[in-house]
Amino acid sequence: MFERMREDIQSVFHRDPAARSAFEVLTCYPGLHAIWLHRVAHACWRMGWKWLGRLVSTFSRWLTGIEIHPGAKIGRRFFIDHGMGIVIGETAEIGNDVTLYQGVTLGGTSWNKGKRHPTLEDGVVVGAGAKVLGPFTVGAGAKIGSNAVVTKAVPAGATAVGIPGRIIAKGVDEQEAKRQAIAEKYGFDAYGLGQDMPDPVARAIGQLLDHLQAVDERLEGMCKALTALGSDYCAKKLPELRDEDFAEVKGESESSPR
Repeated sequence: MFERMREDIQSVFHRDPAARSAFEVLTCYPGLHAIWLHRVAHACWRMGWKWLGRLVSTFSRWLTGIEIHPGAKIGRRFFIDHGMGIVIGETAEIGNDVTLYQGVTLGGTSWNKGKRHPTLEDGVVVGAGAKVLGPFTVGAGAKIGSNAVVTKAVPAGATAVGIPGRIIAKGVDEQEAKRQAIAEKYGFDAYGLGQDMPDPVARAIGQLLDHLQAVDERLEGMCKALTALGSDYCAKKLPELRDEDFAEVKGESESSPR
């Protein structure tokens, strides 16, 4: 039990840069308290003590503002950030390393018995205010955008946004991988940029990254040719790109409050 608790605390440090100490996480993170109380409620539920399980769940909701039905199945290293207003239904299933932000609902669309709530596979991230409704699967590594309303299955690695939820990206293709590589080289955080992003600024930056990639490849070819001819021109180093020079730009681009 204590090993699982230690693992939960470490998962907070991995996904929340605002966490400063284990004591702070232990005492001031309602998402963590909700998860631990859910384990108690779920154990009661599995042993047939349904009323007691619901009582623990109700106490957890009162204490944390997070409502998790005791019948829900939750994997390891589940992280709830901020947490207020989260609702997780009875037949919801959550894999390992899943992250939910405030206001998320994992709900149903039917009053019939049986599987009514979604299944989130390993590594899924659900943005603030999103509603995932119905007995379908959100594939491993998928992302649900803030305030999206998703009522259909999301493939592994895909990103779903909007009302109703629509798929805007299915994993990272070869071109996008090149963009990410060149962005990292120049100290730019290109998270979320892709060919299908409905943002003209993002598309423009994507084109610039493509151009930089082509220029890099051309310069590398020219340097090889000059070296073969005996020139040492390419031995000169390019000006160093320091992380601190981009710190202010990165800080302005961060949209999540910490």
